[in-house]
Amino acid sequence: MRERAVCLFQEHVHEYPSRWAAMQSIAGKIGCTAETLRSWVQRAEAQADSTRNAALADRERLKQLERENAELKRANEILRKASAFFAQAELDRRGKY
Repeated sequence: MRERAVCLFQEHVHEYPSRWAAMQSIAGKIGCTAETLRSWVQRAEAQADSTRNAALADRERLKQLERENAELKRANEILRKASAFFAQAELDRRGKY
């Protein structure tokens, strides 16, 4: 019932002059008090915000990990090239003796 009441409020809130007027009207229709509906709406909005914030934090963390991964790939490529260079230099040095 709570979810349905919150959905009803969110769908029809724009039809009223204020949020409180919408809550009073909708609460009367579903058989609860306006204060009860207000608390349900606040709880639903807080959960939606926390879900959005978690999704944003996840996206930011993913971007950070992708940057770190690219940096590590560049570092590995540099080390691979340096290793090949020094290995070739060692082979050239041994051949001169």
